[in-house]
Formats: sequence, C-alpha cells, structure tokens
Amino acid sequence: MNFTQFLLILRARKKIILLTLLTIVALTVIVSLLLPKTYKATSSVVLNYKGVDPVTGLSMPGQLMPGYMATQIDIISSKNVALRVVDQLKLAESPAVIQQFNEATEGKGTVRDWLADLLLKKLDIVPARESSVVEISFKGADPQFVAAVANAFADEYQKAAIQLKVDPMKKATIYFNEQTKLLRDGVEAAQSRLSKYQQETGIVSLDNRLDVESNRLNDLSAQLVMAQGQQMEAASRQRMAQGASGAESPDVAANPLVQNMKASLSAAEAKFAEVAQRLDKNHPQYQSAKAEVDHLRADLNSQIRATSNSVGNNAQILGQREGAIRAALAAQKAKVLELNRTRDELNVLQKDVESAQRAFDATSLRLSQTRIEGQSEQSDVALLNPAVAPIEPSGPRVVLNTLLSIFVGGFLGLSFAMIAEMIDRRVRSENDIVEVLEIPVLGTINWSAPPRRSFKLLNALLPSRLRLN
Repeated sequence: MNFTQFLLILRARKKIILLTLLTIVALTVIVSLLLPKTYKATSSVVLNYKGVDPVTGLSMPGQLMPGYMATQIDIISSKNVALRVVDQLKLAESPAVIQQFNEATEGKGTVRDWLADLLLKKLDIVPARESSVVEISFKGADPQFVAAVANAFADEYQKAAIQLKVDPMKKATIYFNEQTKLLRDGVEAAQSRLSKYQQETGIVSLDNRLDVESNRLNDLSAQLVMAQGQQMEAASRQRMAQGASGAESPDVAANPLVQNMKASLSAAEAKFAEVAQRLDKNHPQYQSAKAEVDHLRADLNSQIRATSNSVGNNAQILGQREGAIRAALAAQKAKVLELNRTRDELNVLQKDVESAQRAFDATSLRLSQTRIEGQSEQSDVALLNPAVAPIEPSGPRVVLNTLLSIFVGGFLGLSFAMIAEMIDRRVRSENDIVEVLEIPVLGTINWSAPPRRSFKLLNALLPSRLRLN
C-alpha cells in the first residue's frame, strides 16, 4: 500500500474517522465538565540529613548515601506518617467519616487505617533532580482540606524523621551505659590488682628503687673486683712471708720494729765480735755479749714470725671480705633480677589499668555525645514553603483533555477506518487492479455519484455556483 492508496482509503472512510473523532472529543468534553473540581496543594521541605553511626560516631552527608532520596520519599508515603496525619487532623473522630467507613468496608478494619490508605492514594511526592527539596502534594475537592493535609504530612514527616534519628540514639545510649558500667568495673578490678600487687611486693616507686638497687649492684661489682685484687696481692705476700726466706719479704723488711731489731742485732753482733777477739768464751763479758746477741736474734725471729703471721691473717681477712662481697653481689644480683621480674609484672598490670582507663574514657565520651543527640529534638528536615489553599482548581483540565482527545480520537478513527477497509476491501485506484488482479489497465472512466435526493430541493433554491455536487 502506497501513500496514494492510503489517502484514498482515508477519503473513502472519512465518515468513520470524523464520527470517531467527534464522539471521543464530545465524550471527553462532557466528562471533563461533569467531573468534580479537584484542588492541589503543595508543601516543600528541605532535607539536610547527615547519616551518623550511633556506635562509631562517624558521619557522612546523606546525599552521598545510595537510595537516600528514595528512602525519604518512602518515609513520607509510609503508613506510619499517614496515621500520624489522621490523628493530627482528628479525621477518625468525625461521625460522617465513620458512617462512610461503615458503608464502604461494612465495619471491617479500623477507621484510621482506612483513612490513611485514602490519604496515601491522593498523595503525590516529587523530589527535585539536583537539590534536596521535596514537594509534598495532596489533591482533593476542598481547597482548605488539601492544604491542611499537605502541611500535616510535612509536619508529621519532620516528627517521624526526628523519631527515626532519636530512637537509635536512645538504644545506643542504653548500650553505651551498660558498656560504661562494665568498663568501670574493669578499671576498678585492674587498679585493685595493681594495688594488691604493690602491697604484696612492697613497691611504691619501682623506677627509683630499681635505680638504687642497680647502683648498689654496680658498686658491689666494683668492690668485688677491688677485693679480688687485694686478696690476690695478700695471698702472694703471705706465700712470700711464710716461705723459707720470710725475712726477705717486703712486709717483713718494711716493718719498723724488725728494722730496729736488726739494727740492734747488728750492733750487738759487732760488740760480740769485738769481745770475742779480746776475751775467751768463758769470760763473763763474752758470755754476756753472746747472750745479748742470742736474745736479740730470738726476738728478731719471733718478730719476723709475728709479722709473717700478720701478713697471713691480712690475706685471710681479705679472702673473707672477697667472699662476703661475692655473696652480697650474688644476693644483689638476684634482688635486681627479682625487681626486673616484678617491674615486668607491674608494667603489665599498669598497662592493663591504662588500657581499661582509655576504653572507659572513650566509651564515656561516646555515651555523653549519644545521650545529647538522643535528647535533641532538632530536625534535619526544614519546611521551605508551606501549603496554602489553592484558588484555581488543578483538574479537570478541559483544554488539555480536549487536545488529548483529538489525538486519541484521530488515532482511533484511523484505526477503525483501516479495520473497516480490511473487512470490506474495495478498488480505489488503478494501482489496486494492477496489484490485486495483476492485469494491465487499458483506460479509466471518471464517474461521480449523483447528488443525494435530500439535497435536490436545496440545490434548486441555491444559486448555480453554490449548488452541492
């Protein structure tokens, strides 16, 4: 089918097209005029919400959260908000409304739920594309009523948003309160263990005491080294003093008494030698000089032995001192090691106390913040434009409906025309014969239908140039 054939079909079926178009337009106009007038009131709110985690306290702009705007729209159009609106406007207390409810539902369900469903059906929520503004619209027959309902939805949405923010904070406050009590008990237990350990070990200030004991250990180590040197020197002197040549020992030779006695002995021996040259051994002077020499030599040997014994005693004393210092050093070393172990255990207990204290402080801070946020009645939703009673009705739109009915009627008319042509297919042009019968067309006869009888009288009365063909 080409365009020419399509135009011929439209020309032949123009009555169907016009009749369908006029019928649709007329019905649309009549229905639009008969429909009751509806009014639409719009209330605008601004969303400035920040998502806050009640446990961690971290926050992020709500606009960055996926599905944020859709969530807010769902909250506005929720049954909870609608029931709040019903209660705020006291719609369920009207006897006329109760009667309508009984007639519509035969007493099944509740008036509040029935009214909430009706309000939600007439509620329209439109979010802005690139902003945080949401328009809440409500349609109805009464201008004052639709404005009141739109404002009520905006108001109850604010209250619901506050409740949805405050309720988790209150639950988090309870949780943090319990955790604070547990952490406080933990801090007290850790502090009690630390105090008990300090009492058992007698530690007041571990660092100072450890420094004193370490210094004492270092002093004992130095004293031990010194005592070992002195003991070795004393042992060497003892061996030399108690040997065969004890008189040649430095300690013995340096003794002043020994030196005096040696000098006296030398003098006595010189006198004895002089006497021995002059007198016989039986002479009294000879024997007296000899007896003096023997006596002095005996005293000198006795003094040498006493000095040697003194050196040995000194070596023994130094050995005992070295052993005592060694024992004290071992005891001090064990004490320092014990203090080191005690310090490690005390550090562990102190770290437990500090860790428990930090956890308690952090939880107490979060408890204070959450408690303040849970008691806050500030809403993140602000009313931008309250709804006012509309002056002009929003519907029905007669002009718009008429234009739409023209398009719909024209489309239906064309559809009906094509259906009628398919049911009763006729030859409209030479191309139809060529396409259908597949035979050549030799010629055409121009023929026009005679005028209808109903127009004969009218044609007779009209001038010739206005007569109908």
